[in-house]
Amino acid sequence: MSKPEQIRISFLSTIRRAVYRARFQIIGVAILYILSVLTGALMVHQGNKFALDYRDKLVQKAQSNDPAAIAYKEGKSVKAALFDFGRNLIIGTVPQTVTGLTVISPYGFAAYRGWVGGIVSVNRQHKSRFADRKQALYFIITLILQLIPYTLAGGIGVKLGMSYFKKYPEYQGQKHWLGYPLEALRDTARIYVLIVPLFCIASLWEFLIPWN
Repeated sequence: MSKPEQIRISFLSTIRRAVYRARFQIIGVAILYILSVLTGALMVHQGNKFALDYRDKLVQKAQSNDPAAIAYKEGKSVKAALFDFGRNLIIGTVPQTVTGLTVISPYGFAAYRGWVGGIVSVNRQHKSRFADRKQALYFIITLILQLIPYTLAGGIGVKLGMSYFKKYPEYQGQKHWLGYPLEALRDTARIYVLIVPLFCIASLWEFLIPWN
């Protein structure tokens, strides 16, 4: 085995280890996302006025102000995907991880973002996207691709925040920076190596698939 290949395998093992160390926090955030998505979807499919009105206002605002939505309407799909990728990463994910230092905040982000994902499961006529098999498949895959990196970001944010208060065995004996174990900060960076390409894939899928 060549040295570059050994380095690659070693690096990948550190990423897997980082995910494993934060598995409970990641699973917790994932469960909350699932529950909030189901709650939002159930509300709009039952005709809940608050959820439907919020959905309409949110989509209207996005179509008017979101650079990705504007670029997509202009037929610039690649530009739209790049805008979406940048906003998800910089505006959506990084704050979620940083506020994870409070431990609680990522769960709030997950509850809201998941609920929003659920309420957009109906279109502007308030008809279910699940009525059409093609649209249902596109919607479900898009939602999953978006929520996986958000879940990883929230989970590692919670883990990092908890490492300030709790002495984890895997971080014992490690040097600290501002009260946080350096290895916990490294784990955060390692998981972001996964998060960045996952968001890129999600955005490319959302805006470049012709049958959306």
